[in-house]
Amino acid sequence: MIESIAIVLGVALLAAAAVLIKHRFRPMGPDDEPREDVAEYISMMVGVLYALVLGLALVTVWDTHSGAEDHVAAEASAAHQIHLLAAGLPAAQGDRMRQEVESYVRHVTDVEWPALAEEASPDPKGWQLLEQVRASAQLPDHATPAQQVTGQETLAQLSTLDEARRGRETDAGQRLSPVIWFGLLVGGVLTIAFMFLFGVRRSFTHVVMAMGLSGLIAFTALLIYQLDSPFGGLFAVDPSPFIRHF
Repeated sequence: MIESIAIVLGVALLAAAAVLIKHRFRPMGPDDEPREDVAEYISMMVGVLYALVLGLALVTVWDTHSGAEDHVAAEASAAHQIHLLAAGLPAAQGDRMRQEVESYVRHVTDVEWPALAEEASPDPKGWQLLEQVRASAQLPDHATPAQQVTGQETLAQLSTLDEARRGRETDAGQRLSPVIWFGLLVGGVLTIAFMFLFGVRRSFTHVVMAMGLSGLIAFTALLIYQLDSPFGGLFAVDPSPFIRHF
């Protein structure tokens, strides 16, 4: 992060030094006309480049948020399928598996979700409960062919649940790079500042333009900030898939 900011500042300072040297040794003559078209071109390029940074940031956080929703839905669906498959196992084993799955789901919704909203580290107890579910899925030697098929399907659903849980924990730790946040803040300031470099005859028009552009930039930045935390904020992914199935 520090190295990237240093490089950006270094390039900006180098450009500033080049402009000062040009004005020092080759100043504009009395017959030279000011090149307003160059300033307009630079202003346009700043806006285009900033739009690219905004688009990159928005796509990144949206993909993470959508991935979190998919992982939660897959995890809840797999837990529900395991709960249903328990009916095809021996009676005592099926009852134990249903209890283990229900304990896991209660832990996810009551303990893990508040921690996810506060961006806390994942609770290892969830993995312990999942291991108990996996242990209860082991079939006895005298299992019937139908029970063996049910056991194989249960193991497949456990694999899906395990993968979805890992994906959910990864999504919880995903955050937008500080370098991109730096580009968003600096680019927004520059884009708005360039609006004051060109004369606009009607002050009301200038006010409306400044308000519209700055408000839109602020809205997009706030949207990115809210989406940057998949399990917190206004657009937080909730545990409704678990609640709906259980």
